[in-house]
Amino acid sequence: MSTGAIVMLVILVVLIIGIGVLYFLGRRAQKRQEEQQEQINANKQTVSMLIIDKKMMKLKDSGLPQMVIDQTPKLMRGAKLPIVKAKIGPQIMTLVCDAKIFDKVPVKKEVKASVSGIYITDVRGYRGSKIVEPEKKSFFKRTMDKVREKAGAKPL
Repeated sequence: MSTGAIVMLVILVVLIIGIGVLYFLGRRAQKRQEEQQEQINANKQTVSMLIIDKKMMKLKDSGLPQMVIDQTPKLMRGAKLPIVKAKIGPQIMTLVCDAKIFDKVPVKKEVKASVSGIYITDVRGYRGSKIVEPEKKSFFKRTMDKVREKAGAKPL
C-alpha cells in the first residue's frame, strides 16, 4: 500500500467516527429538547398582557431575576435573547420570548399570550383580533425608502 492510500484510509476512519459521535450527540440533544417542550406545555397558562417593549438583549442586561441568570450556562450568558417587557395585571415583568414568535409580538398592544414561567410560547390578539406579522423588507426596498424620504417623497 502506498502512503497516500494509508493517509486516505486514516482520514476516512476519523470522519466515520466523527459522524457517528455527532449522530449520537444530536439524538441525545433532541430527546432532551423534547422533554423540555413537554414540561413547557404542561406548565402553560394563558395570560392577558400589555406589551411595553421588546428587544434582543444579552441575558445579563435584560433585567431578569439574578436567580435566572445564575442558573443559565456560562456560554449562554453572553448570547442575545428575545426579551419582552410586559404589564401583567398591576405589575411589569420581564419575560423571555420564543425566537419563532418574537417578530409576531406587537408593541404597545394588549395580547393574550401562553406563558410557561417566564417564557412566552405563543401570542394571540386580544378580543379576537388577528396579529399581523410585519412585512420584512429586502435591503433594496429599505434603501429605496430611505432615498425617497430624503427626497421628500412618501415611502412605499
